[in-house]
Amino acid sequence: MPLLFVLLFAACHGVVLAMGSGAASTGSFVFLVAAPLLAGAACVWRARQDRFALGWYAVALAMLLWAGGMALNMVDALGAGRADITPRASLLLYVVYGVPLVFILARTRRERMRISIIDAAMAGLLGVLFFVHTGFFADRIDVDARAMANVRYMFDIQNLCIAGFAVVRWLAEDSPQHRGFFRTLALYALAYLLVAGYINHITSDDSFGAYNDLLIDLPFLLLAVLALRQSSVPALVPGPRLSRVIQAGGPMILPLLLLVVGTLVVDHARALAVAGFVVATLGFGLRSTLLQLDLLERQAALDQLARQDGLTGVANRRQFDAVLQAEWSRGRRSGNGLGLLLVDIDHFKAFNDAHGHPAGDRCLQAVAARLQANLRRATDCLARYGGEEFAVIVPDCGRHDVIALAETLRSAVEALALPEGKVSISVGVAFQRPSAGGMATQLLADADAALYAAKRAGRNRVSVRDDEVIVA
Repeated sequence: MPLLFVLLFAACHGVVLAMGSGAASTGSFVFLVAAPLLAGAACVWRARQDRFALGWYAVALAMLLWAGGMALNMVDALGAGRADITPRASLLLYVVYGVPLVFILARTRRERMRISIIDAAMAGLLGVLFFVHTGFFADRIDVDARAMANVRYMFDIQNLCIAGFAVVRWLAEDSPQHRGFFRTLALYALAYLLVAGYINHITSDDSFGAYNDLLIDLPFLLLAVLALRQSSVPALVPGPRLSRVIQAGGPMILPLLLLVVGTLVVDHARALAVAGFVVATLGFGLRSTLLQLDLLERQAALDQLARQDGLTGVANRRQFDAVLQAEWSRGRRSGNGLGLLLVDIDHFKAFNDAHGHPAGDRCLQAVAARLQANLRRATDCLARYGGEEFAVIVPDCGRHDVIALAETLRSAVEALALPEGKVSISVGVAFQRPSAGGMATQLLADADAALYAAKRAGRNRVSVRDDEVIVA
């Protein structure tokens, strides 16, 4: 259906052009304004279907700006506009058309609003600088034979940058949604580059109302078809390094363009050129600072997740191993004792089978919270050792302190009331002085042996490993 509609649109435009005289020019303008509006409407529709909505909305805005520029061309051609305002306003819209496209091409994924605002400010100033530079040549058309050629070359540079950046983003994207969007944008931008180059350099002397107008429709109709079809993206996936390079280098597009265009306008708009240099430098610096801050926050969150059990919120097995080894090494230097408790929830499998896994998860969370709440010192480390087992590392302590803590924990869990009923724990206690020799693995083996002794003795009790003797 989209393809049939495009053919019908082109056929109707051709019929209007065949009418000749003034009617052809007026009618052709209607189609030239309608084509980008249709493409923009297709992008808005796609934005509501696609996860990368911001990109599609940015392209839709660009289409609206281009259609506005063509509408002002129509007003000027009909003699209804002001000669000192309408052409310049049309030029402004054609220039600003590229701003949302450059913005979305420079933007990386999952950026926060504050970073997007900085990018939008740089893109907006880039549009102003580009308009000032292009307008400088447009104002000199009557006195400088090369002025019009310079205007055309400026638009060639704009179109080439958009097409080139779009192709690079397409080839480097590894996300299907983003890859599909940049593929569509790249194909549109390449078609627009070719058509604009042909119209501006080959048929620039032809007025509107000629059959060349059909070529102007093509990029917009192509964009509309690609947006509506939601065609699958080829399975070619870029290397992860290339994708990361493009993601990291993308934010440099806007400040670099600001510096380049600022250099171009420095002779006839020095204040704006300086503003471009300042905004490019400060904008990129502030953007990098905010991005670095976000990365540090994410890294801290990831580090926390790497050390924390996802269900209970206490330390996980990896963190337990690291803390045990660190405390053992510290105990060897200080000569202080090190205690270890291994805790097992009694009959947890039966509890899980009787009440279901969600209730079992709630039981684990409740027991972990009760154990954590009854630890006596901030230096004591509670970890989920595995399954329904927990471990408590008790540094810088005496033997009786460890046993007392184990009994406190057992009593606290025994008093815990769950909707499904009461639970209890068995605790194995081991105590050593690392300075006397041995290894942390032996302390762990002693606590494990004491735990199994507590289970064999009837559960809901504390067993202690003491000089090769287990006291339950």
